[in-house]
Amino acid sequence: MTDAKDMTFTLETAHVKVSEMIGAIPTTLSEYRCPLCGKIFGSYADIKQHYAVEHVGAIPPTTVVLNLNGKNCEVLIEPHWTLKRTLQFRLGLTGAKHMCDKGVCGSCTVIMDGRAVLSCQMLAVECEGHAIQTVEGIAADPKWKPLVDAYCRWDAMQCGYCTPGFLVSAKALLDKNPNPTEQEIKEALSGNICICGTYPRHAQAILEAVERMSEGAVTNG
Repeated sequence: MTDAKDMTFTLETAHVKVSEMIGAIPTTLSEYRCPLCGKIFGSYADIKQHYAVEHVGAIPPTTVVLNLNGKNCEVLIEPHWTLKRTLQFRLGLTGAKHMCDKGVCGSCTVIMDGRAVLSCQMLAVECEGHAIQTVEGIAADPKWKPLVDAYCRWDAMQCGYCTPGFLVSAKALLDKNPNPTEQEIKEALSGNICICGTYPRHAQAILEAVERMSEGAVTNG
């Protein structure tokens, strides 16, 4: 096992790590932990019975199957949980950040059915049957390496907390418009807020990524 202090962090190692993380998410539940008392049960029927006996009047958790980054994942959640909370605390996908939690900053952006949405404003139970892509899924896809590379080269972050949301919004834009103008980029990112004020860098990074992706398409073609 490689010691963490001996590892050199590069885009390539990050790609490997995020791919491993997505692959490690279980597709089905093997245990059911009560969110109120922490007891673990072997089936959903058992935890429902547990609620009926020990948590009378409380609403039991429910199971949903979320299609995340092309993979179906069964999760046990409370009905009022948002998609953001589910991603972070049930699936270990922390790219969608917790910031305003009011749907105004864009830091928790994910892509659902091809559209950029705010995961803090979506109930997880409403997301079943929809295709969801997170920043981790984008980072694991070699197609989008030029976008990630460009963000790094242009230093389109300072603290970096808002960066995943910007990158997800950028990917959603490029899916629909592979050759956007600078103004179209600014409009697409207008829902993302950066306290550090890195706004000009994002447009430049995306424009460079567009150029490099176009060059790659010509070369591969």
